[in-house]
Amino acid sequence: MFKSTAIALLGGSVAAAAKALDVTYQAVDKWPEDSEGELPQRIADRVVAAAARMKLTPEEYQRLIAPPSGPATGPGALDEKAAA
Repeated sequence: MFKSTAIALLGGSVAAAAKALDVTYQAVDKWPEDSEGELPQRIADRVVAAAARMKLTPEEYQRLIAPPSGPATGPGALDEKAAA
């Protein structure tokens, strides 16, 4: 992911990106420019996570961060018969 793409995803300005990531303006401003290559993966991951949080409704966000309430169900859940 390039710096320009990350900034666009997070509001279109360095200040908006910094706010979305809870970092300083200077931290975002120091990211490598597009001509210098892509952002490090750890930064790109934070950008994707912040963009996802910005797009979720409050209800969706609460559902995702809520602790599980009972046995897992659905795809990926452990089938007790298959485990035996």
